Amino acid sequence: MAFGLVPLEKRLKDNIKNYSLDHLYDIAGITELLKRLYEVSGICFLLTDRHGERSVMFGSFTGFVPDVVNEPGIKIRVSGRTIAHLYVKESADKEIGAEFSDASRRKLVNEVAATLTREGSAAFAQMETSLYADELEKMLEKEQYQVKHGEKTDALTGVLNSTYFENRQKVIDRSETVPVGIVCANINDWKYVNDTYGDEESDRLIKVVAGVIKEEAKPEYVIGRCGGDFFYILIPLAAEGETEDYVQTIKARFAAYEDDKLAPSVACGTVIKTNVEQSIKDLMSDAEYEMFEDKIRMKNEPGYRERLEKR
Repeated sequence: MAFGLVPLEKRLKDNIKNYSLDHLYDIAGITELLKRLYEVSGICFLLTDRHGERSVMFGSFTGFVPDVVNEPGIKIRVSGRTIAHLYVKESADKEIGAEFSDASRRKLVNEVAATLTREGSAAFAQMETSLYADELEKMLEKEQYQVKHGEKTDALTGVLNSTYFENRQKVIDRSETVPVGIVCANINDWKYVNDTYGDEESDRLIKVVAGVIKEEAKPEYVIGRCGGDFFYILIPLAAEGETEDYVQTIKARFAAYEDDKLAPSVACGTVIKTNVEQSIKDLMSDAEYEMFEDKIRMKNEPGYRERLEKR
């Protein structure tokens, strides 16, 4: 994942929207179970997906159109999200399940709903935990490789990784170099691209942004990827107006960028270190604050959303 690992708890909350009945359940097994229960108890069962599309049905539901908004039946919820709706009614054939009392039927229906909830939750947690473990293992292997081989650059973008960028930042501080231009650049709506097009396109977006940032930088600029969609640029001995000019140049490049899917743009915040007693690390937080102000302004500009959602 381009952003690194999302906490498992948040992952379970967010990713359930990508799952349907077919993902979480053995439909053939559920079909057989409800068939047997119908034959024994005389309870008619209709199981739909979250949108009301029929999936499994036993008994007569002639003329019945599921309305999951106004009459949702029994909601089957997994990780806080409704994944299915269970509708029940008594069979018109009174001989089926005649020995079952009303209380027994209610208990049976509750047990079916509880079983569906339990089995769906277990299947979802197992699949997501397995994916999480695989991604964590890959990430650890990558980090261990970088430590072992002393890598200085971020594998995806080719700019400095966060560890080596921090080392360069400390060297500049110790050298008492002033002025130093500090730019915080954050990709706008990376998550939208990731949700819409997937990891491959969102990774390409990061590489496109990093490429422009590098191409417009002078050799002495220090560029680091310090988070999934965060970049910092240090400009030692920045001339008057140089930092602002650099930001305007990369923004103009992004505004003119043409692509079938991507509409790259970055919000930027700038600060100038003018005193040797100041710490670049402390000033980076000021640049980040300015970046968020710029992000709000950019997202409220006419045409921003239309360009982002051009497909």
